[in-house]
Amino acid sequence: MIENKLWSAIENRRSIYSIDDKIELSNKEIKDLVDFAVKYVPSAFNNQSTRTVLLLGDEHKKLWDITKGILKEIVPADAFKNTEAKIDNSFRSGYGTILFYADDAATKNLMEQFPTYAEKFPGWADQSSAMHQFAIWTMLTDKGLGVNLQHYNPLIDESVRKEWGIDENWRLIAQMPFGRPTGDAGAKEFKPVSERSIVFE
Repeated sequence: MIENKLWSAIENRRSIYSIDDKIELSNKEIKDLVDFAVKYVPSAFNNQSTRTVLLLGDEHKKLWDITKGILKEIVPADAFKNTEAKIDNSFRSGYGTILFYADDAATKNLMEQFPTYAEKFPGWADQSSAMHQFAIWTMLTDKGLGVNLQHYNPLIDESVRKEWGIDENWRLIAQMPFGRPTGDAGAKEFKPVSERSIVFE
């Protein structure tokens, strides 16, 4: 049972692979949405290690052209046609991409401050990034956009770093293309919640 708008937004968040660039949101509205999540999504020890890079319009398309160029060098020629079609129709065809990074310098600083937990901080930083991804994905969906999440790192890391002058301490975690949805997500099967959620009363 859907009890409030947040529940509905979470339920509707799905991977949408058919997108185009004809969106109604302004660049400022998209940036404000991303900035809101960056500010308010939590992190362990208030580390605030998540970093984002918002690529819009031609800059977004450039990212996927770079990705295709890298993949063309390593994917067999007979398979690359399908790879290129997937990128062109599900990622590059959108309006923008959000790059999610973790600032390893911030994490290292906490590792030095709290050596007892040192080995835990990298994992906690990744968990915080995941929360940012989920929050932004859900908010974009709530605004009527189609979104999916990709992981072409580490293949594209260095090329992306050089193209946009990304800090060397930032570690690329994920890429989130988005745009106007032009197709549905399709049916999704769920394992019984009773097998995944336990309560003791």
